[in-house]
Parts: sequence; structure tokens; C-alpha cells
Amino acid sequence: MFEGGARPPYDYSRRSWVPSAPDHRAPPGLTSAGAAREAELAKVRAMTAWRRLWWEATAVGRTVRTAVRHSGPERDTVVQSLKAAGAATIAWALTGWWLNAPLALMAPWTALALVDATVYRSLRSGLQQLVVIVLGALLASAAMAATDGSTLGAMLLVLPVMTLVGTHRRLGAQGIYGATTALFVITYGAYSLTEVGHRLVETAIGAVIGVAVNALVLPPVHLRNVHDQLRRLPRESAELLRTMAGGLRDEEWSARDAAGWHDRARRLGQVLQALASARQWTAESSRFNPGFRLRRTGPPPPPPEKADAVWERAADHLAAITRTLSGTSGDRARLTTPGAGFLRRYADLADEAATLCEAEADLLADHERAEAEERYRAARRRSQELYDELADEFRQLGDPSAAAAGGELLVEMKQLLYELTNFARSDLTGEPEEEERRTG
Repeated sequence: MFEGGARPPYDYSRRSWVPSAPDHRAPPGLTSAGAAREAELAKVRAMTAWRRLWWEATAVGRTVRTAVRHSGPERDTVVQSLKAAGAATIAWALTGWWLNAPLALMAPWTALALVDATVYRSLRSGLQQLVVIVLGALLASAAMAATDGSTLGAMLLVLPVMTLVGTHRRLGAQGIYGATTALFVITYGAYSLTEVGHRLVETAIGAVIGVAVNALVLPPVHLRNVHDQLRRLPRESAELLRTMAGGLRDEEWSARDAAGWHDRARRLGQVLQALASARQWTAESSRFNPGFRLRRTGPPPPPPEKADAVWERAADHLAAITRTLSGTSGDRARLTTPGAGFLRRYADLADEAATLCEAEADLLADHERAEAEERYRAARRRSQELYDELADEFRQLGDPSAAAAGGELLVEMKQLLYELTNFARSDLTGEPEEEERRTG
């Protein structure tokens, strides 16, 4: 019954057992070595927490420096945050200080929510929010009148309905504001038509201020991300081709290396998805946005969407090449390798394809354009020569199983080079090559 077998003394005045003093001695199994180990673990945990805190503070510092020194997503985020704060302050000054509205909180609250990532989203969100706020205010007023001013009764009537209405997909993220508006009206206790009219006017003032600030003060234009994603595709493709060429040339690549190459090629699909998302943001940010007409500086328009299709096909060919190489490697290879000599020449061809990708990345970045165009033309000529030599060597392969793998590698590389040479440049720039113009 009693822990440890010892019974504590009984206090007859209180008619209860007197609790014994707590035992602060170390547990029986904890020796001095165990205590030292626990102290060491505590020290390690403290150091880990400190490193994480230091890393987080350093990352925040880098972000702040980048926002101050360079234009980019970090500075855009700071600008939007300041605009939201300014819109809320203006809305409060107008409704709370100048008009002395009874529930002036509605105006800055609405303005703060409507400084969105694009002007189009601000307008759309404003209309959605206006609909749900009107509905929430009217239902709350009707519920208060029906329950004779009972706060609890009105909540039971209105909140389930407004919470359900807020989940409608056409209301988006603004659906929750209907329920919160109903809460404001119910808890404030003013539910006459005049008071509800005040709520709607305050909301409308905040919506107008929020949309106006977002549209007229440095309206957000999303162009950089498309450029960034387009430059990532040739850079990451070039890095993959260089790595693959180095492994094939040194004859030291393994099944694990080939699997890693194939994984990197498949991950190019994630960059393509990010590029498609960036395109959508760019198209959306141009709708109802005066920034496209008012701004005189900023990043140039991105290349046409046909460039995305070029790199989508190029990524597919890279994935096919790395998949074939993965199939020829390891103890349980599904395909027969075409031979060390063939793969060495194939590595040279992959190097030239990497040079094409690197030149493409520089051209997209408009970095040393003349030198990049010269490298591009030289790599295009050299890649055609290497491909012809490799095709001649392929015809000399005597083993049909080796020829199957070599033929697949050759066909996929031919199509990759086609995307990077005969089609990609005119598609990305919209202008034919100089040599094509001369021959035309």
C-alpha cells in the first residue's frame, strides 16, 4: 500500500497520513558516470539549439541584406509588407480618427487583407470579402433580432451557417471573413440596420484603400521568377551532362552513379513545374495592373512559352539517356554496355551538349552575349562532328545486344542536340540564327 514498505506517521488532529519529505537522492541505478553522461547530453542539446538559433538569425540577416542591396523576391516581400501596413494605417486614420466610426477596426482589418501578391488577386479578394461580409452582417443582425439580443442564441444560429458558407470554393480564402464578421456584429451588440450599414461602409472603405494602395503604389509585377527558372534548366542540365561525361570517360562509374544521374534528370521536371507556376504568376500579375504601363525600369519580359516546351523535351531526352545508362550498369544490368570506346566518345559528345546548355544559360541571362553566341556556334559545329564520328563507330558494333543500348543512347542524344541547336535558339529569342539569315 505504501511505497517502499514504510508507513508514514498518522496525524490524528487532521485525521490523515503525514506525507514524508521528498527524497532528493539520485535514483539507485544512476552512478557518477551516468550523471556525467546526462550532463554531456544536456550540453550537446544546448549547443544544438544554439546552432539552430544562430543559423536562423544568420539566414534572417542574409535575407535583410539581400533585400537592401538587390532587387528580388526578398525586396518584393518587404515592399508588400510595408504597403499592407500603410494601407491599414490609412484606413484607420480615415474611419477611426477622422470619421470616428463606431467599429473602425473593420476598415484597417479589410485593407490589411487585400494587399495581395497581385492586383488581380486584390480585386478578386475584395469582391469575395465584400460578399461574405455583407452576408455575415445581415445574418448576424437577423439572428440577434430573432433571439431578442441573445449573444449565445445568435451564435448558435449564425456561426454554423457562415462557417459552412465559408468553405465554398468560389469564396477562396476570404470565406472565413463571413463568420468573423458575424462574430463582430453579435459580440458588439449593435444589430440595427443603421449599425449594420456602418459595418458595411467601414468594410468598403478598407477594401477600396487596400486595392488602391496595391494597384497604385509599386504594383507587383512577377517577371523575375520566370527568368530564374528558365536559367536553372540549362544550368542544371549542363551540370548533369558534365558529371555524366566525367564518369563515362574515367570508366569508374557504377550503378549507384547512374541511378544518381537518372534521379537528377527526373528532378528537372520539378523545375519545369516551377516554371509553369511562374508563368501563371506572370500572366496574373499583368491583369488590371498599371505597372506594366507606368514602369520604365525592371526586368525585361520573359521569352515566349515555346521555350518551356523546348526544355521539357530536352529534359525527357536526358531522362531517357540516364535511364539507358542505368540499365547497362551493375551486376544485374538489363542491357549490354556498348563498350568503353563508344562510351568515351559519347562522353565527349555529352561535354559539347553541356557547352551548348551553358551558352544558352548565359544568353538567357544576357551575360557576355557576344562571347556566349560564339561558344554556342562552336559547340554546335563540334557536336555535329562528334555525332557523325560516333554514328560511324556504332555501325561497327558487332554485338546486337550492345548495339541496342548504343542505338538508344545515340537516338536520344541526337534528339537532345536537335532541341539545343536547330530549334532552341530561334524559339527562345524569337529570331533566327545569323547563319540561317545568311543562307535564307
